Amino acid sequence: MDLKCIFGPVIIVSRVSLSFAQNVNVVIQGSTSVAETDDNFVCATLDKWPTEKCNYNQCPWGKAGLLNLDLKKKVLINAIKAFNSLRIKVGGSLQDQVVYGVGEVKNCPNFMKKEGSLFGFPQGGLPVERWDELNNFFNQTGVKVTFGLNALLGRNESQSEKGLWVGDWNSQNARDFMNYTISRGYKVDSYEFGNQLSAAGIGARVEAEQYGNDVIVLKNMVKELHPEPKTQPKVLGPSGFYDEKWFNSFLEVSGQEVVVGVTHHIYNLGPGDDLNLITKIQDPSYLNQVAQTYRGVFNIVNKFKPQLGAWVSESGGALQGGAKDVSPTFADGFWYFDQLGMASTYNHKVFCRQTLIGGHYALLDTTTFIPNPDYYGALLWHRLMGRIVLAPGISIIFINLSNDSTFDVTLSSYEHRRRNLRPTDAAKPNFEFTSHLYREEYHLTALGGNIQGQIVLLSDVPMVPTDTFDIPAMDPKLVNASTPISVAAHSIVYVTIRDFHAPVCV
Repeated sequence: MDLKCIFGPVIIVSRVSLSFAQNVNVVIQGSTSVAETDDNFVCATLDKWPTEKCNYNQCPWGKAGLLNLDLKKKVLINAIKAFNSLRIKVGGSLQDQVVYGVGEVKNCPNFMKKEGSLFGFPQGGLPVERWDELNNFFNQTGVKVTFGLNALLGRNESQSEKGLWVGDWNSQNARDFMNYTISRGYKVDSYEFGNQLSAAGIGARVEAEQYGNDVIVLKNMVKELHPEPKTQPKVLGPSGFYDEKWFNSFLEVSGQEVVVGVTHHIYNLGPGDDLNLITKIQDPSYLNQVAQTYRGVFNIVNKFKPQLGAWVSESGGALQGGAKDVSPTFADGFWYFDQLGMASTYNHKVFCRQTLIGGHYALLDTTTFIPNPDYYGALLWHRLMGRIVLAPGISIIFINLSNDSTFDVTLSSYEHRRRNLRPTDAAKPNFEFTSHLYREEYHLTALGGNIQGQIVLLSDVPMVPTDTFDIPAMDPKLVNASTPISVAAHSIVYVTIRDFHAPVCV
């Protein structure tokens, strides 16, 4: 039975074994930061999968792919607007098979299922008309765009080694696409080069040295087309699963100031058809295993020092569309918010959830567009957690993985404890917290206690869009600051102390 504490601005500070304890004291060190995130730390993806994409005898994409998504749905528009600037990464597995309908490309074929093709689909296109529609949608909703480029164009699969793609990248289609984007005044914050081509790759791979040389070509092209540094899109990569040797080789070849953000993917829950998934997601020791990946990326970023550090540019928990009975449910939050905390602890600037809509792991229901439980927790994170990651600070999230224990949590300040002359007072809520009349609390629980349900309660109120498809108000409970924080079984609780003085945040 474990209580996990993620502090904010943002971190897993402790994992306390509480089999015999109901009372917990959390010590906040407000003078020390351990990391810093981007203002758009919470991010979501839009993928290109067509309706025919199936896994585990399920076809969960419907018309939620980038190319056939109904961009006029009011609940979709309002769900994005609620973030007041949500980063969206446009990409996915098919991005390395996409041609852009600009320049010499006159025909943009639809993705049609074909056995033997990469991921079961041959090359498809992004028509310029659809790019126009998407940018109107992005402008309407205030989206910050990260765009995934096709990094396989011009290459061929090796005759001697299956899955290895060889040859230089053909950059002309990407150049034409960028020129068109510039001519229309569309804003792209960053370009990410390829998808899951690193190390062993997923479906296809490219050698690190080749990738490094090609990303230099991309960087030079971006600089040429965007000569003004302040408006120049950032170049990100490699957008794949972390492998120390491959990442190290690629960054040595590309050198400093080429890739400004090192991006990688996380799917630490494994296959979406794993019948043990609901148990894994409640096991803190299992959830913590992925820390070695974050640590590895953290170390390599410290070595090469890219300007924007490390990003998780895709993470859906369970692979291949997610898990039908877990990913869209309240239980998924035990994994998701743990990952947000872990990523920020290891100084990752952005965490992109696969997906905003599409597949079982989406923040919005693929059919109805109604937000799933993780959406509301993500929105609270975006609104409450700041950029500075403390050990910890002024906003805190508690995740109670126990199914039968409520924990009463008191807060104390590390600085206050150091000044405290009586050790017996250390466990008491100290003046810095009790001097405030109230604190703000947001308690997220599952309707009827069913953690595999799709309705989340905020302080016992069901979170569902209004009759006009607006996102419901998410108001906190004001709680007497002198009382402990009560964290119920199987609940997720955000706590904000508005006037707590954290010197590092000044």
